[in-house]
Amino acid sequence: MNFFTSTKTLTHEGTMRMLQAGIERAEQTGQPQCLVIVDASGEVSGELRMSGAKFLSRKSALAKAVTAASNRAPSANIPEGFRPLIAAATGGSVTGLPGGLPIMLDGTCVGGVGVGSGSGEQDIEVANAMLSAIGADTFE
Repeated sequence: MNFFTSTKTLTHEGTMRMLQAGIERAEQTGQPQCLVIVDASGEVSGELRMSGAKFLSRKSALAKAVTAASNRAPSANIPEGFRPLIAAATGGSVTGLPGGLPIMLDGTCVGGVGVGSGSGEQDIEVANAMLSAIGADTFE
């Protein structure tokens, strides 16, 4: 019997590279953002609120990252009709808002990223830039 598995985890160097890539893309779009990175269990490994980003967007960015890591899918994949129920049941820690993407490496989810303060499209663009910085799968 095998009682243990080998697990990939994101290093602090990877976290910093992702944050820097997110900052750069957000600056290119002209929209300051809140950036959050969580590990596969939803614990924060890095976060930043850029100057000028909406301070409440940090909470939504965290919820997006946790949702993506938990579901191993983009946060916006939660069906519209379930969004209010899931948000209420989890005290707002799960959301269907766009901008949360899982960090997928070789088919394994090692965490999630959440971006908030821009439009859904801007949030996803910045989240994908963060994933690209470490060679993780990106999403449309």
